[in-house]
Amino acid sequence: MAEVNKIGYFSFLIRFTVGFIWLSFWSLACMALMLLALPFRSLRVRIGNLCGKIIGPVIARIIGAKVVNPDAEKLNNSTPAIFVTNHSSALDVFISMGLCPYGGCGVGKKEILRIPFFGQAYWLAGHLLIDRGNNSKAVASMSKLSNFVKTKDLSIWIWPEGTRSVDGKLIAFKKGFVHLALATGLPIVPVVLHGAHKIWPAKTMEFYPGEVRVEVLDSIKTDNWSKENLDKHVEEVRGVMAKALM
Repeated sequence: MAEVNKIGYFSFLIRFTVGFIWLSFWSLACMALMLLALPFRSLRVRIGNLCGKIIGPVIARIIGAKVVNPDAEKLNNSTPAIFVTNHSSALDVFISMGLCPYGGCGVGKKEILRIPFFGQAYWLAGHLLIDRGNNSKAVASMSKLSNFVKTKDLSIWIWPEGTRSVDGKLIAFKKGFVHLALATGLPIVPVVLHGAHKIWPAKTMEFYPGEVRVEVLDSIKTDNWSKENLDKHVEEVRGVMAKALM
C-alpha cells in the first residue's frame, strides 16, 4: 500500500468529524422514529434499513471509498435470504448498511453498543447483537431470530467470520449462519467485498482512498441441508467466497 495515497492527518480529522456528525444526527433521527414504532419490530428493522442507506454510503464516501456495485439488481431480487459477507475492515459495516435490502435483519457483536448513538440505533432497530463470550445465550438469540424472520418474511445479513481479517483473506467461518439456514430454510446469498481492507486497514485509523467492488454470488439453496453435514455446508459457502476473492 503506497504511503503517498494515505489521507493526511488534518484531512483525516475533518473527515472523522464530519462523519461522526452525520452518523450521530441520523442515528438520533431514526431512533425517534423507532421509538414511535416500538411495538412493531419488523417496522423498526425497515426503519433501520432506511437509516443505513442514509448513513452508510455517505460515511463510505467520506472515508474515501468509491463503491462499485454492478450486481445491485441481483442483490435486491434475492430476498428473502441469508446474506453472508466477508469482513476485513470497519468500512464493511458502512458499505453493508447501504447494500442491505429493506427487511434485512443484521447480526452483529454486542460491542457495537459502544459506538455512541449508532450502537443504540442498531439495537433499537431490532437487529441482533451477539455475546460471543456466552455461547448458550448466543444460540438462544439465534433461535429467536430464526422464528422472527420466518414469521415476518425477512432476510438476515451476517458476517460469518465473526471478526475482521487483517490481510483481506477469509478466516475461519463461525457456524451460526448455517444454524440460521437450517432453522429458516432461507437460501444463502454470498456477498463479496473486494478491496475494503486496502482503504481502511483492520485495527488502524488510517484511510487510503480507492475502489470497493461488490460481487453478489449465486444463491445457494439450503432446503436439503442437515445438521449432520454442518461442517460441509460451512466449507461450501466459504469455498465459493474464497474462490471469488482470488
